[in-house]
Amino acid sequence: MATHQVTIKDIAKTLGISASTVSRALKDHPDISPKTKKMVQAFAEKVHYRPNALALNLRRSKTNTIGIILPEIVHHFFSSVLAGIDKVAYAAGYNVMICQSNEDFHREVSDAQALLDNRVDGILMSMSKTTYQLDHIRNLIENGVPVVFFDRAPENIEADKVLIDDFTGAKIATHHLLSIGCKNILHLAGPQNLAIGQRRKEGYLSALEEVGLTNNPDYIIKCDTRDEVFANAGKILQLANEIDGIFAVNDSTAIATMQVLMKNGIKVPAHISVIGFGDGPNATIAYPPLSTVEQKGIEMGKEAIQLLINQIENDPETHKPQTKILTPVLRIRESTAKIQD
Repeated sequence: MATHQVTIKDIAKTLGISASTVSRALKDHPDISPKTKKMVQAFAEKVHYRPNALALNLRRSKTNTIGIILPEIVHHFFSSVLAGIDKVAYAAGYNVMICQSNEDFHREVSDAQALLDNRVDGILMSMSKTTYQLDHIRNLIENGVPVVFFDRAPENIEADKVLIDDFTGAKIATHHLLSIGCKNILHLAGPQNLAIGQRRKEGYLSALEEVGLTNNPDYIIKCDTRDEVFANAGKILQLANEIDGIFAVNDSTAIATMQVLMKNGIKVPAHISVIGFGDGPNATIAYPPLSTVEQKGIEMGKEAIQLLINQIENDPETHKPQTKILTPVLRIRESTAKIQD
């Protein structure tokens, strides 16, 4: 009768800690406390734990394929990230397998499992707006799959990340509105379960605080898609007599807002200045052309894929996760103008 070979998950369950903690303790990882290492290693020796050689060999056999999970392919920012990824991946001899979560958590979980089943060498990932639970990501890491996050990343997962400085980007956008005389600025905010939504709101609030303005809670509305703009049109129009500026969490929201305002006789920027975040092609063809913050998608893609390739091709035991922060750039166009006294 075959005996059950003890696994990392068995040890984790018995000791009441996570499998990733057990794995790192067995590898003498510096992030694990000496007490935990001693406990795990002593127990592993007691139960005669041996690494699963078959699993390790499977993991080490390269497929030269990289998986990508992103919220939307048709979104200009994500397509520009893909362009950056593909250029570097192709030059390094890797193929890419693209999965689109459609901003759906369950689809993201399914995509992660599909890429794991297809034994990709590593995964690049930007989380969906509806992702609140991270077990599927921990499962990838526990299975030895290198993971690099771009744009949208979980704060409590230890992994390589490439991000734009969302806080600073929001701050410079808000300061631009303040510099042209705006004092009552509406923020159309992103979901607060994502770090980018939090940081862009925090940047907006920080800019107000720096010039001595008190935040009005009524001037923050969760609204980060065209559909949500139209759903909140009544609320936005109701505030239009009070506000003189709008900072939208992304360009599509900013452009939809300009359309709602102008359709109702409110001129941009004569009555209200509007600024976005992203700087996709729509920013320059919108009317009026949109002031915004450049998000650097191609550069983000190149940085992310290079980090992933470095993980795949180097000893995982020596890998230390790092976060690369890209600097945003303000692009001033005709949707913002100095308030005339």
